[in-house]
Formats: sequence, structure tokens, C-alpha cells
Amino acid sequence: MNNKGLIHIYTGNGKGKTTAAIGLAIRAAGAGKKVFIGQFVKGMHYSELDLIEKIENIEIKQYGRDCFIYKDPVQKDIDAAKEGLKEVSLKMTCGDYDIVILDEACIALYYDLFSLSDLKKAVESRAMHVEVIITGRYAPEELVEMADLVTEMKEIKHYYNDGVEARTGIEK
Repeated sequence: MNNKGLIHIYTGNGKGKTTAAIGLAIRAAGAGKKVFIGQFVKGMHYSELDLIEKIENIEIKQYGRDCFIYKDPVQKDIDAAKEGLKEVSLKMTCGDYDIVILDEACIALYYDLFSLSDLKKAVESRAMHVEVIITGRYAPEELVEMADLVTEMKEIKHYYNDGVEARTGIEK
């Protein structure tokens, strides 16, 4: 049996990347595994936070400000993401967690909040058994090549384009 943790990437322009990662976290917690979720760029309240705080084996922390970045990031965004990557890196190396999720890390890369080399270094230095899940649009090819599993969520049709705003319990 292989004890080496693998690397997953959930990317693409379709809905469901974070949802898939949260689903995996819940499944893992149900199996007695310990999970850490670091959410980059996000600082707003999402409904999953209410459930996750009730699950003993899952810890979650946000490394963003109160709004998602839609324009150029400011220094506070960069500082939050870099501090987050440092903290998540410690979670991956300490050996206490079975799964570490870097939610929206690809978006953090896209906005140059931290470097691809710093992210790769953090992932490569993880404890051997740690499974890593990285989410977000625009996964760079170098990260895709490093991964063991890559799933692309492809938008075919989205009601947002018809004016439907994010709804509590569905998108937020």
C-alpha cells in the first residue's frame, strides 16, 4: 500500500472547485483523517464555514480580506496571501494533518500574491503522507505537471450570466 500523499488540482472556469475540495475534506474527516483548509483571497463569510467549525477533524482559516479580488490587489492582499502560504506550509510539514487544501491558491498565483516557486517549494517539502488539494482557475502548466490528479471544471452554461446573484447555501 502506498503511503505517499498525492497532489490534486481542481481548476477551470466552471463552478465547483471549492465545493469538490470541501466534499473531499468532509469525506476524509468521516474516515478519521485530519484536514486543514487554507482559503486564499477569501475573507468573506461562506456557508461552509458554519458547518466546518462543527467538524472536529477539519480546521479552516482564511487568508484574504473581506472581499474577493476583482481588480489589482493591494499590499494587504499580498501580505495576507504570503503569510497564509507560510502558515499552510507549516501545516503541510508538521505531520499533524493528512490532507491540506489550498483553496484558491491558483487565483493567488494569477494575481501574483505569491510565486509559483514558493508554492511548489511548500508542496514539495510537505510530510510524505500529506495529500494536497489545490483549487482555483488558471492553474499554471508547471503546477499541472507536478500534480497526480487534475480535474478541470468547464463552464457550459451558468445562470450568473442571466443575472442570478450568488445565493446563500449554493454559491456562498
